[in-house]
Amino acid sequence: MMSLNRAQIIGNVTRDPETRATASGQSVTNFSIATNAVWTDAQGQKQERTEFHDIVAWGKLSDICSQYLAKGRRVYAEGRLQTREWETPEGQKRRRTEIVAENVIMLDRPQGGGSGSGQPSYVPASSSAPSQSTESSMGDQEIRVEDIPF
Repeated sequence: MMSLNRAQIIGNVTRDPETRATASGQSVTNFSIATNAVWTDAQGQKQERTEFHDIVAWGKLSDICSQYLAKGRRVYAEGRLQTREWETPEGQKRRRTEIVAENVIMLDRPQGGGSGSGQPSYVPASSSAPSQSTESSMGDQEIRVEDIPF
């Protein structure tokens, strides 16, 4: 049986990324992306809903995100959904579902008007979270339609 855990979003970074190092020295960056849905309701009124998505980037991708992302930047992020559970010091159980980023594409130019092609910047992750082995990653291999088993 096959399963798929994939999230793809395009939106704006809601806060400057926060980067820290794990006890083993690996960098991890957390940031949030807002996405918007707009529709017209039954009464003909325009409605809008904003969703906020927590993103986690590890390793080299963490370093790149912390260097180039900032509040307001428009980005595409893709990765897998992961839910963490923990208990607060007061004994309350908490859960958070995050997107563990595997790729990030910056869709706008950085503030400051630096020179550049204006093309989106593609940032593939060279390594993901520590729990994911590099052998399971497809890396730079191209996936052809003929190879998909369904």
